[in-house]
This record gives sequence, C-alpha cells and structure tokens, in this order.
Amino acid sequence: MAFSFLAREAGRVHVCGHRGYSLHYPENTLPAFEAAKAAGATTVEIDVVLTADGEPIILHDLTVDRTTDGHGFAADLSLEQIRRLDAGVRFHPAFAGTKIPTVAEALDWAKADDMGVVLEIKEAERPDIAVDSVAALLRATGTVDRVIVISFDHVLLKRVIERHPDLATEAITHARHADLIGVLQACSANSVSIELEMFHPDDAKALHEAGFRNRVHVPRPDVLAEYWRGGRDPLPDLVQWIADGLIDTISGDDVPFIGMLVKRAGRAAGASSI
Repeated sequence: MAFSFLAREAGRVHVCGHRGYSLHYPENTLPAFEAAKAAGATTVEIDVVLTADGEPIILHDLTVDRTTDGHGFAADLSLEQIRRLDAGVRFHPAFAGTKIPTVAEALDWAKADDMGVVLEIKEAERPDIAVDSVAALLRATGTVDRVIVISFDHVLLKRVIERHPDLATEAITHARHADLIGVLQACSANSVSIELEMFHPDDAKALHEAGFRNRVHVPRPDVLAEYWRGGRDPLPDLVQWIADGLIDTISGDDVPFIGMLVKRAGRAAGASSI
C-alpha cells in the first residue's frame, strides 16, 4: 500500500517529529528519528545540505558549529570529515558518538520502519545539485511515495517539479496569503506548511477542495505556556480543526504532545472518526 500524506487517504492525521524528537534528542540524527517513531510519530521532518564532495547529509544549519563538536561550513567538509564529527555530545553527554546521518541512511530507515519523510532543502550554494541527488536517492531506495520535498524557496520548488515531476513538494509559508491556492499553483506544490498562528479553517477547507494537503507546525508547550499564563488557549480550536478533518499533518518538536492532540481529536491511526 502506497504511503499517503493526505489524512483522509491515510486513515489518520500524521504526527511529524520536527527534526525527529528534537525536544529530547539531538536534532536530525537517527536516535531522534527512532525516538520520534517510538513516541508516536508517523513522519519526520529533516533538513538537507551537501558536503564538499556532494553527499546529501542531514543538517539544519549551513555550518556544523551549533550541533556538533566541529567547526566550519558543511560545504567545505568532505563526507569523511563530517563522519568524524560528534553530533550528540553538545546536546547531552549521553548521546556522545552520535553521527550526522546521510540522506541515504535516513531513507533506508524510513522505508524499513514505514515512516514518511518531510525533506527540506537547506543547501544554499548548490540547491539544484542537492535536489537532483535527493531525487536519485528516492528512486534508488524506492521511497518516492513516502517523501515530500519542501522549501522556503518557492522558485526552487517550481524547478523541482520541472526537473522531477514524479516528486511531491510542499511550500513553507510564514504568512497568511490572500491567495494561498495561487501561491501553491505558482510553484506547482502539492502541499503547504503553515505555522499554527497563521492557520485559518477557511483556508484549510479551500485547500482540500482544490486538492492540496497541509501541515501545521505547533509550538512546544513551553512556548504555548505564554498563552496559558495570559488566560488564552489555542488548543481547543486546534483539536476541533483536527477532528473536523481540516489538517493532514501536525508537526512539532514535542512528539508526545502533538500526538496527544491528534488522539484527543480522535484522528490517530485506527480511530473510528476517520
């Protein structure tokens, strides 16, 4: 059975671990992905850049400084040099020895564990090469159906479809556009990523009627606490929107938390309301 990111086809609203279970595990690593699945995620969001020798690796920043014990731009380091870096010890000593994974390793994991992958192209200097390399890996690993290629760069997304029409794409937005469907049509995207504060149920209805999917990113509980302390709570509306079938994927750093929202709405796998 093909993997589907559309909730009504999948029989569930997807729970997406943002960079894996990044709240409690080193982001964009295999331990974070495995922990996300164990905590209830059905998809993970990953970030992709290229090494000096053109290998697609999973890294959010253009440099390795923030998340590893190394220094410098990934684009200036070979895969062999990247492999020598520790991507876990800076997060917590318990994760010492964790490596930056390649995209190929993540795709093999996703296929073996029946997980979906939301793959963001972060590569800035050679984005088209990154896209071509990822597309080749998706075909080689038989994972085209379980991956969505996403980007803030909507012009790049349009080129993705022109070069690789068999891939699915998602446009990231940080605003409520007056013509959201027009935005997606302009870059030939299949889906849109929306921040919770910019989500509107009317937009979601229009998207579904036009054949598009959506992914809504939810802040961590410590961020939402600012609302709660002020006597405001966005969660009842969010749970209702999920229950009403308006959201296809809920994304966040705290996987058990967003999984709880989906379960509360009766939209987890196997729930009778889907």
